[in-house]
Amino acid sequence: MTAFLMRPGVRASALLGGGALLLALYARGQWWLGFVALLPWLMWLDTPAPWGRRLLRAWLLSLAFALAGFGWFGTAMAHYAQWPQPAGWLVLMLIAPLMQPQLMAWALVRQGLGARQRPLLGAVVASATWVGMEWAVPKVLGDTLGHGLYPAAQLRQAAALGGAAGLTGLLLLVNEALAALLAQGLSHRSAPGRRPASALARPAAAALLLPLAAVLYGSQREAPALAAETPQLRVGLVQANMADYERRREAQGTYAVVREVLDTHYAMSYDAVERQRADAVLWSETIYPTTFGQPKSEAGAQLDQEIVSIVNAAGVPFVFGTYDRDGAGEYNAAAFVQPQQGLLGMYRKARLFPLTESVPAWLDGPLLQRWLPWAGRWQAGSGARVFPLRLRDGREVPVQPLICRDDTDSALALAGARLGARAMLTMSNDAWFSADPLGARLHEAAAAFRSIETGLPQFRVTTNGYSAVIDARGTVHARGDFGQRTLVVGALPVPEVVPTLMVRWGDWVGAASVALLGLLGAAALLRRVLPAAPVVPAFAWPVRVRVLPAGLRWPLAALRGIARLSLLGLGLAWGLDEGFRSQGLQQLRLFAALVVAPELAAWLLLAAWAAELRLAGERLVIESRGTPTQGWPLGALQGMDVWRLPWPGPGLTLSSAEGKAWHLVTARPQALQEALEAARTVGGSAEPQGERSRADWYAWARQWRPRLRLARPLWKFVLLPLLLATPAFALHQHIAYGGFLGELYSYGLVAYLRAFALWWAAWALGVAVTAAVLRLLIEGGAWLGLWWQPQAALRLRLRLEQAGLALLYAGLPLWLLMKLLGR
Repeated sequence: MTAFLMRPGVRASALLGGGALLLALYARGQWWLGFVALLPWLMWLDTPAPWGRRLLRAWLLSLAFALAGFGWFGTAMAHYAQWPQPAGWLVLMLIAPLMQPQLMAWALVRQGLGARQRPLLGAVVASATWVGMEWAVPKVLGDTLGHGLYPAAQLRQAAALGGAAGLTGLLLLVNEALAALLAQGLSHRSAPGRRPASALARPAAAALLLPLAAVLYGSQREAPALAAETPQLRVGLVQANMADYERRREAQGTYAVVREVLDTHYAMSYDAVERQRADAVLWSETIYPTTFGQPKSEAGAQLDQEIVSIVNAAGVPFVFGTYDRDGAGEYNAAAFVQPQQGLLGMYRKARLFPLTESVPAWLDGPLLQRWLPWAGRWQAGSGARVFPLRLRDGREVPVQPLICRDDTDSALALAGARLGARAMLTMSNDAWFSADPLGARLHEAAAAFRSIETGLPQFRVTTNGYSAVIDARGTVHARGDFGQRTLVVGALPVPEVVPTLMVRWGDWVGAASVALLGLLGAAALLRRVLPAAPVVPAFAWPVRVRVLPAGLRWPLAALRGIARLSLLGLGLAWGLDEGFRSQGLQQLRLFAALVVAPELAAWLLLAAWAAELRLAGERLVIESRGTPTQGWPLGALQGMDVWRLPWPGPGLTLSSAEGKAWHLVTARPQALQEALEAARTVGGSAEPQGERSRADWYAWARQWRPRLRLARPLWKFVLLPLLLATPAFALHQHIAYGGFLGELYSYGLVAYLRAFALWWAAWALGVAVTAAVLRLLIEGGAWLGLWWQPQAALRLRLRLEQAGLALLYAGLPLWLLMKLLGR
């Protein structure tokens, strides 16, 4: 039996099927299995295979993942399109790689890295690939692995820090740690003397501490303390359980169906308002199956007026799913109708479902219409909006509407929170899950994560389930059963909310994963391009220095300290304060006053004391502005002290026995010190000799790092901002004035050039802040690298500098491009 199980084909099938079974149970509520569900697949991926077989494995994994977690989607497609059940499953299998592209990339990257030989690198890169792909390539269903942790009330709170994507990363890393523990345990068992016990302790600690940290955070994440007068919002959710409109229309006729739907909703709304004292009423997506406010017929106008009359009689606002239209086409929309005021506004659904709601222009045509007659052709809305919900007691609560697939997109919910929303009103038509309610349950979990990420309560209504009242921690306080006609009424507090980290930073986990992959990719490329051991150039005389008077060093250091710390402070304020980000002129004024002015003053003062240091026989001579100054004999030098704090720059102090001293600012003070020592003796070397501390290695590598062309201030802070400002300014001109020269024609050349200069300056500020953050990362990485291999300090420094420049010059244009494309 053992021999049979060890056969490659049987073992592969067992591992593939075992992982699929664990994932299927995980998707159905057994959340703890998420921490081990990928173990069988990781064991399979650790088996060596040629590239052709690796690609086959990746495809099989995407297929198994789709069938295990999303089998209901095949059933839903068959139900929606009125296909036989096997046809829906066949389509699901065909589109599995498109539904789960991150799994294909994850499997290929992990196999390519050889994760068994480099477990830490393999785990981090593979996990970043999964999360980064989900961030960069939006998925059809908006799903992610972390959604399965919704039943874990404390674990799911970590989504306030890193979103559902952060929980996905947590699951991936724990699975990787357990896979490494299992692999090392088996290796230790087969060869007891090969691996120390510490090799087992590291993955075991990671597998335990990562979820423990999430649980501790979740247990401490308390709901904000609410005063007695904290306003409450009480909403009635009308789940009428009226689906399958097409079949009803065929049997009853269109008007009869609309009449039945509206009468049912009127009756249930009356109950919500009069008996249960709801402050507002929420109907589900597209429940009013025509355009509201822009009737297409006289009958439609009468129905519109009827709804307005019902709202006036109720005395509370109604929000319901309908349609909107303009010159571009029709929209799936939500109407806000206010008593005595009528239609307040329309929210247009932003995330349309492919093919069922929207068709790309390049794919549309008679052939598609013949194959998919039910394909919709609605237009997408412009994005997040916040509407005032005016209650009968005079209160006004800003709310954000989301329709169906909108609530699977963190970016929309986060944008609404930044716009000031204090609650979310989500509506969906989940009738296409009728044959298998698992899809509806997963959709509800995904929507609940939007509340955890934003800290906003949520009132969610669907056609036939699951309608729910969800608080800011994702807890359901009231719910309607699936397939039941139910009126769900619940009240939740709507205080002013302290923004979560997700609201402040956005989906930073996905972006950080992509950045990490880019950094590691750049490092790998540099390893191929750069020499294994950078050549240290010989020290050459004369040396350019700044000779500072004794009392000038610390004022200069203060000027540069103010500039550098202010730059980081501006970056921190920009990242944390939403209001500050919109104050462009204020940012530039602070940048000019706190960064540019002190830095320029320090530079001018240093330039005023520029000189050259050279050797003349056995004397050390300083030449300032071409005028030689009497120097010292080398033998008279008593002290050559390198500054422990490199402020206002790296330097050293030379002193004589008579008490005289020169305070020199120079790029390579350690090298100058060693050259002077060598000149006083015989020979010498630029490299550290003997036992040196990590601080010495750090300083030595920093002073001998190559002076890269792209690191020059002219390139970084003048030309790069110009490159970035030009397309951004052009887009602004087109939007605000209708053309690239619109402001020039409207207000003249001076105004046009002033506007361009402001854009240029704003981008210079952005580049400076980014460069400062990268500098912190580079210096931190260089210091940490000394704990790994001090002798490689210069090589590591060179690679970090190159990677930082690559991120600056490639990352900012890529970020701008993504913003222009709406990402």
